[in-house]
Amino acid sequence: MRLAVIDCGTNTFNLIIIEVDERKKYSKIDNTRVPVKLGEGAINKGFIAPGPFSRGIEAINSFNELIKKNRVEKVIAFATSAIRDAANGEEFVQTIYEKFGIRLTVIDGNREAELIYLGIREAVQLNSDLSLIMDIGGGSTELIIANRDTIFWKGSFRIGAARLLEKFCPSNPISAAEIKAIHEYLSEQLHSFFEVIKTHPPFELVGSSGAFDSLVEMINGELGGEPLTNDKTAYDINMEEYFHISSLVQSSTLEQRKRIKGLVPMRFDMIVISCLMVDFILNACALNKLRVSVYSLKEGALMDFINRES
Repeated sequence: MRLAVIDCGTNTFNLIIIEVDERKKYSKIDNTRVPVKLGEGAINKGFIAPGPFSRGIEAINSFNELIKKNRVEKVIAFATSAIRDAANGEEFVQTIYEKFGIRLTVIDGNREAELIYLGIREAVQLNSDLSLIMDIGGGSTELIIANRDTIFWKGSFRIGAARLLEKFCPSNPISAAEIKAIHEYLSEQLHSFFEVIKTHPPFELVGSSGAFDSLVEMINGELGGEPLTNDKTAYDINMEEYFHISSLVQSSTLEQRKRIKGLVPMRFDMIVISCLMVDFILNACALNKLRVSVYSLKEGALMDFINRES
């Protein structure tokens, strides 16, 4: 059986196409991402602006062509923060169905966190100790405290990188005062999380794809670290190398970031916010271990489907 999973995120639309055999084993046929930036210009105003709306439709059109080309039998499609919070989100969902016959399921933050966990667990060897899983989206950020068997707590917060970028409009480069203001805002927004870690303290941070993939690629490009490859799903990050890259990113102008080796254009603007958020969580939770999973929500949705069908 050929199955496609579409994840319509705030920054990026993702497509994965896989072949599932009778033993529920799967092999990847295609893995595509399109930088849509659905929240651009209006994410904090509660609607999808015309330009991003059109880019989203174009992305689904390109996915639909790949789905037809690969003779996919079943399509599972999800929409997250930008669409669920937008006044015209239902219009976007309806337009996708009318044009392509693809039903987008708009999921809430709790369901998003569950699927992210399933994706991480497939990619990273978790153990009996508590890990903190972090997924930095454009519209929301999910934090999950879990081990290999159980989710102990999960939360979805409206502090995605695109939201923070639009809210604070940082200088170029970002100033110390702006970093302090964002840290204070994060402290306020994550109050419930900080209460939970008093009784469920994690020993490591596990980053979910997206901006965390970019960290791996920048460490490789700038410092000669391990490259992202198709046959590896998890990476241990050297903390000294991480903080070197994070400092480089946060002290850079936009033009300087364009020259950072390993940083892809779609992350030139939001990577500063992402690094700032990772720094904040590492320091606030006193964590000195960081791993990166190349799997996230779409792989979690795949595992959820396979598990339910078996």
